[in-house]
Formats: sequence, C-alpha cells, structure tokens
Amino acid sequence: MSQTIKFIDSKNSLFFNTLRKRVEHYFVSNNISKKANTAMAIKTAVYLLFFVGFYALIITEVFSIWVSLLLAVGLGMTMAFIGFNICHDALHGSYSSKSWVNKTLGFLFNIIGANDYVWNITHNQIHHTYTNIVGHDGDLEVAPGMVRISPSEEKKSFHKYQHIYAFMLYSLASMSWFFRKDYLKFFQKSIGKHQNKHPKIQYFNLFFYKFIYYSLFIIIPLVVMDITWWQFAIGFLAMNFAEGLVLGLVFQLAHLVEQTTLPEPEENENIEEAWAEHQLRTTANFARKSKVATFLCGGLNFQVEHHLFPKICHIHYPVLSEIVKETALEHGLPYHDNETFYSALKSHYNFLKKAGNAEQVLPVERIAVEA
Repeated sequence: MSQTIKFIDSKNSLFFNTLRKRVEHYFVSNNISKKANTAMAIKTAVYLLFFVGFYALIITEVFSIWVSLLLAVGLGMTMAFIGFNICHDALHGSYSSKSWVNKTLGFLFNIIGANDYVWNITHNQIHHTYTNIVGHDGDLEVAPGMVRISPSEEKKSFHKYQHIYAFMLYSLASMSWFFRKDYLKFFQKSIGKHQNKHPKIQYFNLFFYKFIYYSLFIIIPLVVMDITWWQFAIGFLAMNFAEGLVLGLVFQLAHLVEQTTLPEPEENENIEEAWAEHQLRTTANFARKSKVATFLCGGLNFQVEHHLFPKICHIHYPVLSEIVKETALEHGLPYHDNETFYSALKSHYNFLKKAGNAEQVLPVERIAVEA
C-alpha cells in the first residue's frame, strides 16, 4: 500500500500566514460573523420554497403534463442548487456556529438523494486534502474508463472524442451518484488512501435515507399521480438529467481546466510545497463577478476561497476573493480565475480534448513508490 501523502508544514507558509491575518482582520474590523448572514438566510428560504413548490405542483398535478415536465426540470436544477448553496456549507460547518443548525441543514443532502456521511469522507476529508492528486482525490473519478484526465490513465481510441460526449455523461451524474456511487464508495475497502471503517449506525442510515429519497421521487409519484409508468420515467429522467448536468458542469469547472495542475507525488510520495500553495495550483474560480452565478452556484464559483477557507460561509467569498488574489500575486503564486462561465466551459472543453489525445505514460514510468 502506498504511504499517505504529506505536505510541507503550512505553518511555514508565508503566503497562508499573511492571508489568514488579512482575512481575520477583515471580519474583526467590520464586526462581521464568518457564518451565514441575513442574505444567506433569504437565499436558503428561496431555494427551499422553490423545492417544496415544484414538488407539490408536480404531485398534485395542478398543471398539464407538459408543464409538469418543465417543473420536473426546474425541480432537478433546484435540488442541485440546494446542494451547492445550503448543504455544502452546512456539511462543512460553515453555515452556522451552532452545530445543530449545520446538522439539520446538512440532512437535506439525504433528502435530495446523496448521503451526508459518505460525502464527508469523499469530499471534506479526501478531496479537500488531496485536491487533484490522481489516485488519491476520489472526486476526479468523473466517469472511470470513459473520461480520461491524466496521461497515467489508459488511453483508448474513443477518448479522442471525450470533449464531445463527456457533457452528455455529466447529465447522468445524479443518477450515478444516488443509485451507484454512494453504495460503491461506502462498501469499497478504501477511498483513495482512506481506509473505510464505518460505525454500524451508518449502514442503517445509508439504506434508510436512500429509501426516503426513492419514496419521495419514485414510489409516491407512481402511487398518487394519474400517469403511466413511461410518463413518470420521462419526468424522472428529465429531473435527473437537469440536476446531473448542473452538478457535473459546476464541479468540473473548478478543478479540470487548462490552468490547474494534476500533480504526481514525488518518490517519497510527498508534495514538496505547503497545502495552501497546492490548493492555488489545483483550483480555479469562474464568473466571480457575476451575482447570478454566485447566487446559483453557492460560492462554488469561488472554489479557491472555498478550499482555503472551507469553514467560512460562501456568502463572504466575493469580498474575500480580492484579498486572496492580492495576497497570492504578492507571493508570486497563481490565482486561477476564468472571468465568465463560458470561458471556464471553453477551458474545460480544451482540457478534455488535450487529455483525451495526450500520449499515455506507461505504469512502469510513473513516479511512485510502494511502501
């Protein structure tokens, strides 16, 4: 088994020490909490009202079946936005200083289909530590075998077209996540280099919470609605395709673009730089000047700030981004920032095209050491 990757002690990072002092000064001098504010509470209420409203209108069949189909698309997108804006912050503990508030809002993750416990392992613990490190960061597994992101992965003939078909695969993201990924991650022996050993209650929670999701979005609609099975199937797929596309695109634009790196471990399997500097090299922002993008993406378009300060509510990221950018450039470090959603999308497209055509590095040539 490979050793755990280690970074240079962040206490020795002049950049991160300076940045933390400046960020702390911003909150103290302005007497502002690092957690959610009124604007965040309003945003939360808006998304939850849309979620309940869309669901109720569909189930009660107030409108024609064609309007209900559009509502299903809206519901799927809203579920993705709830994940971005509410659950993501809550599960990081950045929504509120009260743990019960974070726990309650984080529970919504289970309602919209994902599993909060598995997410904590795969995202909070692993992705945020080993960002963009192939073989360690489980979030890089976009569509194993179908989408190639590194020269160290086997190159197949169809990969040269992945910059075209990958976007269709993203539409399957939520279906794969809710029906396959959570189970796979939970029951495999390890996630990256993290050895799985779960409390017994989590075995029950996994299946119980999944049953809640399946009941809300499959069983109840089939029982109470006056529709055929194939009409339900079209609506369910439309909801998930919309949700999956939103999830897939937003997550990929933050890490798999032309500017970011996919570092290979050195022979001792250490990253020869501080963790904070590593985050700057492997993470990218997009459309940070767009209020619409920020409202919809829940600060995931400020991925740099989120990775450096995951315990701070995303509602503060627009202001913090200027502090982070200035400090990074002062220390000669990169600050990856695609100005618009379109430019980020184009960069991801180019990344996929290059990765799909890159010459394969054979396993014997990879720089890695088995412990």
